[in-house]
Amino acid sequence: MKYFIATDIHGSYFFAKKVVEEFEKSGADKLVLLGDLYYHGPRNPLPEEHAPMKVAELFNSLSDKIIAIKGNCDAEIDEMISTFPFSPAVHVNVGGERVTFTHGHYFNKDVLPIGCDLLVYGHFHVNELTERDGTTCVCVASASLPKNGCKSSYMLLDDNGFVARTLDGDVVFEKSFS
Repeated sequence: MKYFIATDIHGSYFFAKKVVEEFEKSGADKLVLLGDLYYHGPRNPLPEEHAPMKVAELFNSLSDKIIAIKGNCDAEIDEMISTFPFSPAVHVNVGGERVTFTHGHYFNKDVLPIGCDLLVYGHFHVNELTERDGTTCVCVASASLPKNGCKSSYMLLDDNGFVARTLDGDVVFEKSFS
């Protein structure tokens, strides 16, 4: 199974389209959305081409391929307009690694879930790869509103390891499972 992971789209139809284009080019089986799909939140500016309903329609067209995580900006109404469920966290096994997908506002590099080899989250809008207490922690930068000099990014994960890339295709970091 190959996973394409993106986060913090915050209602940007411009960046949602880019994410879907890269997902389709990647050949990934699942599109993992790590939360904050539609609403930009009170602390963020409006992202480029802010059109939450168009983003929902785009993602609904791929509902059988989506794993959606509920972020801190995702509301009950967001779940009502989506044809796929939202979960606080999803656990999968990939390449012998126990992987947890979450938004990052509850679990992150500072608060680790139990029984996890690889923690993948967003929320902070930056790219970061760290190790803590035997857990590899990957924060993926926001697709629409990256911070601290990061570029809009996504991550690919499969049985061989993972790579984080900008939406322009540049490698941010990568790691092989061995």
